[in-house]
Amino acid sequence: MLGFVPPLPQQPGRPPSAGHMIVCGDDALARRLAVELRYVYGERVTLLLPPGRDANSPETPLTQRGRAAALFGRMSAAMNRAGNGGGTTGGSGDTNAGVEAVRIMEAPEPSDDVLEEAGVDRAAALALVYDDDERNIRAALTARRLNPRLRLVIRLYNRKLGQHLEELLDQAAAVAMPGIDPALLDASTTVLSDADTAAPALAATALTGSSKIIQAEGLLLRAAERPPPRPGETADPGLCTLALLSSTTNDPAGAEGSDSSGDEAPQLLPDESAVAAATGRGTVVLEAVSRADPDRPATRMGGRGAPLAQVFSRRLRWSALGVAAAALALVIASLLTTEDTAIHSTYLTLLDLLGMNDPAEGAPPARQIIQILSGIAGLLLLPLLLAAVLEAFGTLRTASSLRRPPRGLSGHVVLLGLGKIGTRVLVRLRELDIPVVVVEEDPDARGIPLARSMHVPTVIGDVTQEGVLEAAKIRRARALLALTSIDTTNLEAALYARSVKPDLRVALRLYDDEFATAVYRTLRTAHPGALTRSRSVSHLAAPSFAVAMMGRQILGAVPVERKVMLFAALEVAGHPQLEGRTVEQAFRAGAWRVLAIDATPPADRTPDLAALPPYSPDGDAVPPSGLVWDLHPGYVLRATDRVVIAATRRGLAELLRRQRSVVPRQ
Repeated sequence: MLGFVPPLPQQPGRPPSAGHMIVCGDDALARRLAVELRYVYGERVTLLLPPGRDANSPETPLTQRGRAAALFGRMSAAMNRAGNGGGTTGGSGDTNAGVEAVRIMEAPEPSDDVLEEAGVDRAAALALVYDDDERNIRAALTARRLNPRLRLVIRLYNRKLGQHLEELLDQAAAVAMPGIDPALLDASTTVLSDADTAAPALAATALTGSSKIIQAEGLLLRAAERPPPRPGETADPGLCTLALLSSTTNDPAGAEGSDSSGDEAPQLLPDESAVAAATGRGTVVLEAVSRADPDRPATRMGGRGAPLAQVFSRRLRWSALGVAAAALALVIASLLTTEDTAIHSTYLTLLDLLGMNDPAEGAPPARQIIQILSGIAGLLLLPLLLAAVLEAFGTLRTASSLRRPPRGLSGHVVLLGLGKIGTRVLVRLRELDIPVVVVEEDPDARGIPLARSMHVPTVIGDVTQEGVLEAAKIRRARALLALTSIDTTNLEAALYARSVKPDLRVALRLYDDEFATAVYRTLRTAHPGALTRSRSVSHLAAPSFAVAMMGRQILGAVPVERKVMLFAALEVAGHPQLEGRTVEQAFRAGAWRVLAIDATPPADRTPDLAALPPYSPDGDAVPPSGLVWDLHPGYVLRATDRVVIAATRRGLAELLRRQRSVVPRQ
């Protein structure tokens, strides 16, 4: 099906030329990133893989090198077909012409000798995307020592550790290179997490009409997915239309959303004529721009203490209410039958309830009857107090245990897998106040403590076993997110869930694109009215890592079905496609679109637009943002401007390639 895939040269004795890029990793992200740099950006790439098979896919017969070669072969064939079909987006021919094949090396560890053999002392950038944080940290420290000028892109799951490591490595670069440009230093070390990058997209697949938030200089840019309008309705275009989806009014499920979908594929950054002609299609629009609130505390997933309803059962609470009502009735009866005060009557009633041994000898008959009734009520109070103590003790004992799905739960999302990706997706779903039921086979999985602290209902069991999905209330769920690391497990869970509930919304985590396309088409044929989506974590995360390798930090990535649209901040200087052109002329359909300009003087600009601007601790007025979003189409972009653009992967790559051609290599 793929045709002949020629073996890629390992070239052990040929030293790489200066300015190349090195990718070190042990899973799909490393291979995807190498593909992105080689076939999208046209860079010379050295890929360092461990020998043997992929540890995350032991059932695959190919080795790491073999899987990389197969992936490169598919991409090369796709590029050749695209080139024979009529050129590239930018009209400049094959961007990979004259670029040598990816150099593949195999080594168990990125040691000093291995990195030196890969040419780290002459490389422009190094990506460390091993699944092990400790290995990435060790390699980053070694690489910074071997080449202080090297641009580092590091994959870390631990956020706090990543911030400290980034500061440490940038400080080391500043010491080794006194007087370095702050802009270059800001891009010297970038720490990213594939889980954080992919989690919003994966969580959004469980929702219809969901929003993706991009932050720029304290402003929130919201890209909202709009479902196809109903007959007779007109879709709200928002501030601008960013993409046209494959879903239509007559076909809400749409196509699989990949490049192989043909005319049914989603269109990124369409022009006005395409938007006008696409009536009845789903869209992704720029909906609103609002200011981020730096003082708003993070949403608390679980309280410090359990509420009263979780400590005591409903039956016990009703029993306590009945005893209290009986005591109140006895107090009222004492007031009506005696001439005592309310306080003294209450006091005597409590003494009788608690059996304080004060018989009412010589008292009126009414008082004696009340005392007898109070004693009977006191007998009921003793087992009630005992039950309360036992239930409270049981609640405290089981506070550290996992919650079971409640009986009346419905409209929730069933999440399969609590690894790195599933844990981040769980947090994202709870931030959106979406009810979730988690299914995990390993009771010691990474996300189990988080699910326990958030009081998320959890089912421990193998999802492929009968009864596990039923325990997660799959019949009343709104969506299924199958995010385990095994494609066949995700597929089996999706097929079984569809057999139980045919109209269930399903999103699967799948690595292989051809396999994902075949799965989609099969499920679509069997269940044409249900929505099915497949997502690859490496496919969603690779563009962010590739842009960081080019010395830029994207503001965010918005998934459009199985494509990705990027938001980035660029200096206009050095980009002939932007400089001297109006906003309208700079727009290229299917490639990039200017959304805003930064009117702040260059000396006062924040290097990282994704960071919040400094706020006064005294509560002074929020400083105005320098970003201008309501651009006139006739505004001429100047060399001193900095713009926020929405771009496709190839569009952004073309802008960065053109900049490299203007500034020669040293």
